[in-house]
Amino acid sequence: MTEASSGPEAITIGIVSISDRASSGIYEDKGLPALRDWMGRALTNPISFEARLIPDDLSTISQTLIELVDAGCALVLTTGGTGPALRDVTPEATLAVADKEMPGFGEQMRRISLEFVPTAILSRQVAVIRGKTLIMNLPGQPRAIAEILEGLKDAEGRPKVAGIFAAVPYCIDLIGGPYLETDDSVCKAFRPKTAVKPIRPPAG
Repeated sequence: MTEASSGPEAITIGIVSISDRASSGIYEDKGLPALRDWMGRALTNPISFEARLIPDDLSTISQTLIELVDAGCALVLTTGGTGPALRDVTPEATLAVADKEMPGFGEQMRRISLEFVPTAILSRQVAVIRGKTLIMNLPGQPRAIAEILEGLKDAEGRPKVAGIFAAVPYCIDLIGGPYLETDDSVCKAFRPKTAVKPIRPPAG
C-alpha cells in the first residue's frame, strides 16, 4: 500500500481528568467526554484514547503522565486542578516530569479565557514536552476546553482569537511525533509550507 492511499497516521492520545470528587464518584466526570468529543471532531487521524480519571494528588498525576508518555501517546491532555486552591497541583505535577516547558500555550489559554472572566488570571495551566510527547493542562469546564483549543470567532464566523490547537500539530512534528491532520472546519493546523505533507485520503 502506498503512502498516498494509506490515510492519516493512527495516533494515541492520553486524556486525564483530575478531580478528587469525580474520581471518588461524588459527581459525574465531564472532562474526559469533552476531550474525546473535541479531539474526535478536530482530527482526521484514527485515534486511540488512553483515558484516566484520578484524584488531585501530585505524585499520582506525575506518575500517570509518565505512564501515558511511556505508552506511546503523542499528546497528553489534562483537565482540572490548575487553579490556586490548595488541592490544585496539576501544573506542579506536570512540570515535575518535563524535559522542556512551552510557556506560550499557557499564555494563550489565559488570553482566551480573559475574553470571558477576569479570574482567568488565576489559571495556572502549563504545557511541557517529555520525550516525544506534548503534555498540556486544560481547564475543567467542557465549554472552556473547546474555546481554548478551538479559539474564538466573531459574529460572522471569522477567527477572532487563535486557539492553541492550531500550533499543536507542528509542535509535535518538531519533537519527532506523528503527523496530525485536522478538519479545517473545526481547527486549521498551521505549519510552514515546507512542513506540509500532501493530504492523504482516509483508508478504505
